[in-house]
Amino acid sequence: MSAIRKLPPLGALRAFEAAARHLSFQKAAQELAVSPTAVSHQLRLLEATLGLSLFHRHVRRVSLTPAGERLYPVLRDGFDDFARAIADLGPQSEVRAVTVTATTLFTARRLIPALNAFQAQWPQITLRLHASDATVDLSRDTADLAVRYGPGPFAGLVSEPLCQERFGVVCSPALGIQGPADLRGVTLIHSEWQRRDWQPDWARWLAAAGITGMNAEAGLRFTDENHAIQAAIAGQGVAIASLVLVEDELSRGVLVHSFGPVVEGHSYHLLATEEGAARADVQAARQWLKSVAAP
Repeated sequence: MSAIRKLPPLGALRAFEAAARHLSFQKAAQELAVSPTAVSHQLRLLEATLGLSLFHRHVRRVSLTPAGERLYPVLRDGFDDFARAIADLGPQSEVRAVTVTATTLFTARRLIPALNAFQAQWPQITLRLHASDATVDLSRDTADLAVRYGPGPFAGLVSEPLCQERFGVVCSPALGIQGPADLRGVTLIHSEWQRRDWQPDWARWLAAAGITGMNAEAGLRFTDENHAIQAAIAGQGVAIASLVLVEDELSRGVLVHSFGPVVEGHSYHLLATEEGAARADVQAARQWLKSVAAP
C-alpha cells in the first residue's frame, strides 16, 4: 500500500509557482484572478507549513531564497505535466495550436499588434501566445517557438537571430528635450530590469554620453518596464527604453528619440527544437515572427 503523500495545500503551491515565475505577487494575483492579499496569505501559509522562507521581500520587488529556488522548478515542471496530461484527455482537434513564448513586453508590443497579419495569412493555424519573463523549456513541449533576448548559447535548439536590441533616451515631445544639456531639468525614469547586465541603466548611459555631475539614481522607479514607458508618454520624465519595443510610439510621434548615444544590447533570437522546426505550421509562425521583428 502506497504511503499517504503529505503535501501543502494546492492553492498555496499554485500561488507560489505563479509568484516565483513572475517574481511579483501582483502579477501572480492577476494570473490567478485573486487579490494580491490572497496570494500573500497563501504564501505565508506555505512558508509556515514548510517552516522555511521562500521569498526575500524587498521594498519594490521580491526574489527567491535558496529554498524557493529549489522548490520553484519542481513545481513549475509538475504543473506543466498536469496541464499536458489533462489536455491529452480532452477531445483531439485536427488543428494543432502553435505556441510562441516571449517576454511579457515583447509579446505586448511586437506580437499582439501583428496578430491580424498572421491570421489573415494563415487562417488555418491556431496561434497561442505565452507571455512570460521566465525561460521556458522547449524540450518539454510547453511551447513550439521562443523569442529570447540574450547572448546565448542555446544548446540543443535551432537558433536564428531576429533583431539587434538598441536602447536610447525617449520622452514626450511636449517636454521639448533637444539635447543632453536639457536632462538636468527633468525627471529621470528608471526601469528595474531583472538582468541589469543586459540592459543599460542611467549610470551606464550617462557615462556613454560623457555627462557628469548628475545623480543617476534620482527620479521615478518602476518594476514594470511598460509602466516606465507609459510614464514617459505621459510627460512625467525621460526614460531609457528599448527602441525596438517603442518603435510604434516613435513612429506615431507620442515619443521622440532626439539625441544619442544609442547603446546596443544583445540580440533577440528565435528558437525551436529540431523536431518543432520541421513542422509546416511552426515554419509559418517563424516566417511571421521574422517579419514582426524586422526593423
